[in-house]
Order: sequence, then structure tokens, then C-alpha cells
Amino acid sequence: MDRELIIERTKEFVKSKLYGEETGHDWWHTYRVWRNAIKIGEKEQADMLIVELSALLHDVADYKFYNGDTDISSKVVSEWLESNNVQEEVISKACDVIENISFKGANVKSQISTKECMVVQDADRLDAIGAIGISRVFAFGGAVKREIYNPDISVQKYDTFEQYKNSINTSTSINHFYEKLLLIKNLMNTDMGKSIAENRHRYMEEYLNKFMNEWEGIE
Repeated sequence: MDRELIIERTKEFVKSKLYGEETGHDWWHTYRVWRNAIKIGEKEQADMLIVELSALLHDVADYKFYNGDTDISSKVVSEWLESNNVQEEVISKACDVIENISFKGANVKSQISTKECMVVQDADRLDAIGAIGISRVFAFGGAVKREIYNPDISVQKYDTFEQYKNSINTSTSINHFYEKLLLIKNLMNTDMGKSIAENRHRYMEEYLNKFMNEWEGIE
């Protein structure tokens, strides 16, 4: 297996699947996650083949776009890597990362256990917060026909993954900040991830204060 070749092939495969996707889970999201994963992974001395493949393939078959099928991602990833003669051990580890990095609800305990999983999870979560994260919230909300904000819909802290999955159709974009994005800072795994998340978290807080002031007609 030629490491550089499989990385390049995987990049082209993911780009063909996600380029132009409109919910914020597009190729450029993957690209940013991949680049951040490389930076964090090298600092953490992680297995970089697992980190890069997992980061590149983490959204190639997201359950949100396959009727909630949480098994589809591993199936698509395994088939792709097998078709490129990637070793079974590498495939298993990459699938383990991809299966376990997603946020599953405020009160659902994370199942991550490997350094590679921590690295890719941090890289993915960093792209969900800050200025880019704000943009992605509203891109996703528009794509799934979510309201921007509705004061009659209360913020929830989901106790199960099923509740969190179903919130796509019942919550609002502003609520999503309180249900997930503002929690991320305290869920980061690595020192680099935590440091970057601090600044991005503050930016979101400033944005939300501005939003609520304008909503109330104060500004």
C-alpha cells in the first residue's frame, strides 16, 4: 500500500462525493478538518495514516443524509478502502474513529478511546464553532428547513442519541448553539484543540449576544 497514493485517491473520492454539498458538510469542511487533524495529530504523535484517512472520510456517508442509518458510514468507508487494498487493521481503526467521533447529545457519554479518535474528533469539532461554525449552522438550518429562532421552542439537553437525531426536525438554529456548539469547548481532548476552541467559543458568545439584542430591538 502506497501511503501517499491512498491519501490522494481518498481526497479525490471524497471530493467527488461532497463537492458542492449545501448543508455545510461539503468537501471544504472535510478539507479543513483534514488539515486541522494533521496539525493536531502530529503534535500528539498519533498514527497519521489513521488520522488522515479518518478525517477525510468522516462525512462521506453521514447518517443525517441516509435516513438516520448509523451503519452506512462504515459500510461505505470499508468498501472504499478495501477496493484500494488498504490493510484490514487500518480499515478497522479508521472505521472505529468515524463511528465514534460524532456528538450524540449533551448527556450522552463519549465512547472514544484512542489518540487518533481524540485528534479527529477535535479537528471536526473545531470546524463546528467560531466564525465558520456559525456559517455552517445556518447553512444546515436552511437546507433542512429549520427556523432561525423561535422563542416558543425551548433549548433541550438530549439524554439519548435518538433524541438528538430527531432534533433536526424539532429544534432551531439558535437553539443548536446551546444544545451543542457552546458545549464543545469543554469537550475537547487535546491541548491544541482546547486552545483553539477557547477563541472560537468567545466569538460565538459575542455573536449570540448581538443576535439576542437585535431580536429584542435593543440594538
